[in-house]
Amino acid sequence: MTVARPDEVRRFNRSSLLRLLHTGGPTTRAALATALGLNRSTIKMLVDGLAEAGLVEERVPRLAGGAGRPSLLVLPQPQAAVVLAVDVRAEHAGIALVGFGGQVLGRNSWNLHGRQREPEEVITHVAESAALLADDLGLRPLSAGVSVPGVVRRADGLVRASENLHWTEVALGQRLGAVLELPVVVGNDAEFGALAEHVRGAGKGASDAVFVSADVGVGGGLIAQGALLRGSAGYLGEIGHMTVRPGGRPCHCGNEGCWETEVGEAALCRALGLPEHGPRGAIVAELRALQDDCDTRLAEYLNWLILGLVNVVNILGPELVVLGDLFTALPDATVAEVGEQVRRRSMVSRALGGVRVEKSRLGADLKLLGAAEAAFAGVLAAL
Repeated sequence: MTVARPDEVRRFNRSSLLRLLHTGGPTTRAALATALGLNRSTIKMLVDGLAEAGLVEERVPRLAGGAGRPSLLVLPQPQAAVVLAVDVRAEHAGIALVGFGGQVLGRNSWNLHGRQREPEEVITHVAESAALLADDLGLRPLSAGVSVPGVVRRADGLVRASENLHWTEVALGQRLGAVLELPVVVGNDAEFGALAEHVRGAGKGASDAVFVSADVGVGGGLIAQGALLRGSAGYLGEIGHMTVRPGGRPCHCGNEGCWETEVGEAALCRALGLPEHGPRGAIVAELRALQDDCDTRLAEYLNWLILGLVNVVNILGPELVVLGDLFTALPDATVAEVGEQVRRRSMVSRALGGVRVEKSRLGADLKLLGAAEAAFAGVLAAL
């Protein structure tokens, strides 16, 4: 039997405490001791060390009541550890500096058109924009996370293919890391969406959850037993390319009748009677205008959405499905009906006693927050 050395135990306890503060926010010493299963003297030693390093500060709770001395509140200091988050989409890119505790400290964004979508241009603009933002805020990131709509090799951030960006075999992680002079983690946008929802969104507290996003295409990310499931070499979550309609519309992947050809952006435009390549705002506005008529106007579209979700639930058995991106514009009543149909038609859902289907709560920052969490994984372990 191998016995851990005292310094290894201290590092583990310190890392666990940092993770708890990062995801949970301000917490009392007493609550930290309970959550980590440590005695108060150990918590005091750990917190004192973090305070000396400038990572946390302590305050007396404002509404302290009851007998005895109140447990001090431990607050993460956002500017003490900062990462760069990057979200690259088909027509838009954004960056943010995110601090310890998940606070967005500053951001910038720009549109991608024509040559601006080429890898060299994206890398240059990200580097220049990040440098300006860091100088303006007087901060220096310790790591970077990059969300990309495509198939990404996790080991080195190689973008194998991104149909939305028209990229093939782009060594994004290596090239951006060299320019930024930082460790860089690159991941699929739906994968990072799942991570963000698990840490800070609707999936917080769920051990097994699936994130399904509809943008130009459809992607998915999976939380299994409380951790992000990455698959072999990082390739996972291409649920938009499961065949749901044999002999259906051709898909850019080379198959026919893929799920994303029935519920992706173009399919939603067709269902709404809108031009397939019109502005995203028009889709959202039309969905909001439908309200009570949504289930009738989008009956066929919703049938394909439900069919795909039933397949996902039957295969993966999650307790929660989170719908992101364009799906969040669907009326609440429609999402509730979709959830009811999934629960009724899925064998696994019935066996589990029901699967929840909810919309993402993180809005436009979803992928940025996911990229930040991917970057923080290494940072928190090293602090």
